[in-house]
Amino acid sequence: MLRPKYPTMPQPTGLVSSTPQTPTVIQPATVTPGTPVPPSTPNVPASTRPVVQLTPGTVIALVGGGTAVVLVVGAVLVSMLLAVAVTGISVAVCAVVLRSLLASGTKRR
Repeated sequence: MLRPKYPTMPQPTGLVSSTPQTPTVIQPATVTPGTPVPPSTPNVPASTRPVVQLTPGTVIALVGGGTAVVLVVGAVLVSMLLAVAVTGISVAVCAVVLRSLLASGTKRR
């Protein structure tokens, strides 16, 4: 299988002194645990928008409106498809008529 190639660490560049430096002594530090601070919750103001309540009348109106939109969009799409089909048929009929006219014109000579 394919094995990934890990990049090698780049070598240090620049001036490297040949004399050893004095070692740095690190002193251990004591850690005292503190009390955890609870996360603060942002104050969100109450919404000033009115609450929409759906009554049976509004539900019927919404369903009727949605049905009307679907029917209108469907009628528009079907009429566009019908227009394309009628145009294609008329072009085909014109092509057949022109072909027969051209063929009959060459036979008479």
